Amino acid sequence: MGVEGTSAAPAGGGGYLLDNRQSQAGVRFEALASLLDPVTFRHIDSLGIGPGWRCWEVGAGGPSVPGRLADRVGPTGAVVATDIDTSWLPAGDDGSSGRFEVRRHDVGVDDPPGYGFDLVHARLVLVHVPGRERALRSMVDALRPGGWLLLEDADPALQPMICPDEFGPEQVLANRLRRGFRELLGGREADLAYGRTLPRLLRAAGLEDVRAEGFFPLTSPACTVLELATIDQVRERLVSAGIATEAEVDRHRANLVAGLVPDLATAPMISAWGRKPV
Repeated sequence: MGVEGTSAAPAGGGGYLLDNRQSQAGVRFEALASLLDPVTFRHIDSLGIGPGWRCWEVGAGGPSVPGRLADRVGPTGAVVATDIDTSWLPAGDDGSSGRFEVRRHDVGVDDPPGYGFDLVHARLVLVHVPGRERALRSMVDALRPGGWLLLEDADPALQPMICPDEFGPEQVLANRLRRGFRELLGGREADLAYGRTLPRLLRAAGLEDVRAEGFFPLTSPACTVLELATIDQVRERLVSAGIATEAEVDRHRANLVAGLVPDLATAPMISAWGRKPV
């Protein structure tokens, strides 16, 4: 149901809506990597990442981003991947994946896993964290002078429809289920207009050279994969909340499989970055 429901971070009001222990979580992580990794690494590469950099990946979820960070920093660098649920992050008994370090960590509560990082990155995390102000301060504190913070978060309120071209009953149903899904998110302290605030928040945190961009695909096979996995995860909550019937959820899923709603959009993802003053 879009990138607004994909973070690995905790949320209040009954816990995180999309449980990473469910089998569909791995499918979602793969779809997100396909959709968003090119955008994320276009920004990371533009910041000059290279051998020897120390990086903290916050709320990593799956191994895609920390793995690619490890490729860029090489054996002389270091990558720490943290999450409250590390189920999808490969790690040995010593907490190391062999390429990056894995730690169980709640960014809204815990102190940083270290200091002096060249890059701290979080994607689709803070929008779901009740303690997001503390989390932001923690990430800034963890940077070395001159280090970069890159935050990427959804802003569903900027573009609220999963089918912007609502021309038929299939699209109407898809959009209605998305509205219901966001009602569930809002009840868990998710800030559905958070993405647009990132540039202001980075400046308020004392960062310099702040820039930002927005991204959302209108048509992609990965969007369909993401929607199928998400609808399977939240089916029971949609029905129990009276948002949709079992028959409506089944119809929406069948429409997706049959290709009747090929033009699925995600919520816009806002990428904002800034440098800690030297």
